Amino acid sequence: MSLEDAFADGPAFIPYLAAGDPDYESSLEYVEALERGGADIIELGLPFSEPIAEGPTIQNAVVRSLEGGMTPTRFFEFVEDLDVSVPLVCMTYYNLIYRYGEESEAQRASNTSGETVSNGPRPFVEKAAEVGIEGFVVPDLPAEEAGPLREACDEFGLDLVFIVAPTTRGEHLDRMMEQVSGYVYVQARLGTTGAQSSVSDQTGSSLERLADYDVPKAVGFGISSGDHAERIVASGADGIIVGSALVDIVADGHDNGDDAETVADRLETLARELKDGAVAGASQRPPHPERT
Repeated sequence: MSLEDAFADGPAFIPYLAAGDPDYESSLEYVEALERGGADIIELGLPFSEPIAEGPTIQNAVVRSLEGGMTPTRFFEFVEDLDVSVPLVCMTYYNLIYRYGEESEAQRASNTSGETVSNGPRPFVEKAAEVGIEGFVVPDLPAEEAGPLREACDEFGLDLVFIVAPTTRGEHLDRMMEQVSGYVYVQARLGTTGAQSSVSDQTGSSLERLADYDVPKAVGFGISSGDHAERIVASGADGIIVGSALVDIVADGHDNGDDAETVADRLETLARELKDGAVAGASQRPPHPERT
């Protein structure tokens, strides 16, 4: 199933967890619990030491994952070990994608210039396609510099998802939407990620600004309950993206010493609440026009 196909039968629920948080085996169980709870797509975070788009909740998840030994190579092993059937998206930062293809030790030894040569994003994208990743979200990659990654994604049949902030407009928005595929990640509010107690009033205007672009719109940043999910979808979203509220459950379980099965059950319960809320929101809006 492609990313866009996941939106075909109703609003898509897209949860996020950092791969390897707090350890490899528990994380596998947690991600699989999200599918049982109704996930249509799962975003897997490949941790980077400087996650500039993330709030404290996900920053702490990144630290736990890195301390647990997560690396790009281990991430690809993690994806292969997962027992899920929904599409998977890798959310990470461009430095990791770009450096994955750096020349080998033998190549460096024969390189008389003394400079490290990178093969660009292609090796990372090729490996991601091999293990079953369907697309990427790269928060720190401007659309104006995304050409090499877009080309590699086209070569291997993967999608490239861009994050559209409430302030993204004009030529920058057009350039972003020319390159996006799969779905567009609509940032519900300014700032970094983090669960919130209310839905941003910027969401409706952001969706209206994107109405003419023929790609599914999934809203994220701050969604933490079924009620939030219902209101976001009722306002016009094609899907919801939820990270921090789920990562909070992982963090609480880790801090309290809970066993992985207990934490997985809590994740599945909240996932089901969020999915049910999204479905309820879809029933409150007119039918979506057919895409051509």
